[in-house]
Amino acid sequence: MGVPAFFRWLSKKYPSIVVECDDGVKGKAHFDNLYLDMNGIIHPCSHPEYKAAPETEEEMFVAIFEYIERIMTIVKPKKLLYMAVDGCAPRAKMNQQRSRRFRASQESIDRLLEIQKIKDELRGKGIEVKDKPKSAHFDSNVITPGTQFMIN
Repeated sequence: MGVPAFFRWLSKKYPSIVVECDDGVKGKAHFDNLYLDMNGIIHPCSHPEYKAAPETEEEMFVAIFEYIERIMTIVKPKKLLYMAVDGCAPRAKMNQQRSRRFRASQESIDRLLEIQKIKDELRGKGIEVKDKPKSAHFDSNVITPGTQFMIN
């Protein structure tokens, strides 16, 4: 769990900590340590904006590794790479997440049943209905403490 507005406070108090850099940084800034909040990496990799979402756990790990590799190429820390992964969430949060995920799963099942019912009705009337090919997708519900994905 992050500290709300911590970065804003820190960068306001110490403005020199914010350094613009890219792959081409040549001696402008040197970094001893790099601290990564893995939540800020794992979740965007499961729902990327500019490419298709990963279909398997293996593709998900490849996306995470590529993301970290890109950051490492830019920052090039000299001493330490620290990767922070959330531990167990408080009980109330776990209950809320499970409830939300169960509801989303149930709504998805209900939607599929409704679509199938409409397709059957149309076919019963003699209208040809093409089925979309099934596509695999990575289940982002596994990004939660205690799952095999997080253990891996």
